[in-house]
Amino acid sequence: MTEKLYYKDSHISEFEARVIECRRDKKGFAVILDRTAFFPEGGGQLPDTGFIAWAKVSDVQEIKGEILHYTDREIAEGSCVHCAIDYQQRLRRMQNHSGEHIVSGITHRLYGYNNVGFHMGQECMTIDFDGELEEKKIREIETLANEAVRDNLPVIATFPEPEELKNIDYRSKLELTHDVRIVTIEGVDCCACCAPHVARTGEVGIIKILEAERHRGGMRLSVVCGMDALDNYRLRQDSNSAISVLLSSKRDKTAEAVERLKNERDGYKERISLLSMELIKLKAESFGQTEGNICVFDDILDEVSLRELVNLLMEKCTGIAAAFSGSDEKGWRYIIGSKNIDLRKNAAAVNSGIGGRGGGKSEMIQGSAGESRENIERFVQNFRA
Repeated sequence: MTEKLYYKDSHISEFEARVIECRRDKKGFAVILDRTAFFPEGGGQLPDTGFIAWAKVSDVQEIKGEILHYTDREIAEGSCVHCAIDYQQRLRRMQNHSGEHIVSGITHRLYGYNNVGFHMGQECMTIDFDGELEEKKIREIETLANEAVRDNLPVIATFPEPEELKNIDYRSKLELTHDVRIVTIEGVDCCACCAPHVARTGEVGIIKILEAERHRGGMRLSVVCGMDALDNYRLRQDSNSAISVLLSSKRDKTAEAVERLKNERDGYKERISLLSMELIKLKAESFGQTEGNICVFDDILDEVSLRELVNLLMEKCTGIAAAFSGSDEKGWRYIIGSKNIDLRKNAAAVNSGIGGRGGGKSEMIQGSAGESRENIERFVQNFRA
């Protein structure tokens, strides 16, 4: 059995060990040490990485009681080696994992909801609860979590005896009976967990709930802690600073500036819509009544306005009214209407003539066309149902 140093002291970053076994593996080499501070993946926490002597450790797993360190090169069995874990990576993961216990414990204590899902990702961790939380409650949980950090409470891990375990009220997703490791933060949380944690809550740093969304009848919280929270704050601050420069506003007034810009945009959209209707009328009036077809090419009107133009042109002809937007290089979008021709029945013939794809109703079809403007124009002029 490998001695688990990460349970004795989660802050060990370097240690000496003896290589018990080194065997070839599909991941490279699998090394077993007589003692290790490398944490194998478990409890929602990813495995540590680092170095054993000159060999890079990319993964650590506990399989059938053996802790396997996967390395990129062979290490002589029986040799004594200096080992070093990526401590900054470990610390960030402990900050987040201990922060998760704090958030989950407070949520369970206040509202009785259980943590039914936990994932530690690259940008943040997610915690799934089996009940819904409104914004006011989420704010309360976040505030109490940071107060627990401020109070710098001890984080204590123990392996209670089975009889003692029966009398402990702890959180767990599984029914456990032996070798149960209990992580306790007095007044905050008591939970079964196999992962390393910080020694005191003050090490967690700030706890920030970034997002909350309904998920499978409950709630999913996206959370960052400690150095990850600092990185996230800097990212958001940089983004907000860039926005404040673009909008010529103070950093704490960007929301007001965006709201003002949105109102201006809505005003412009309304004015554009009115101008588009005037343009549509003028375009339609430029065509006289005809027994044939009408073909229009336009690069100004949007799809809604183009459809309205076709509606007006349908009154001007007995054949089809066709409007196209785009270019020969990028392709064309079309809307074609008719009062007298069943376009649903004729859609295949139309698409064949303009190299198009599309369909619709009897009075109107729409889609894309791949032929050149010249060929499209010729086809529409000569089209007969």
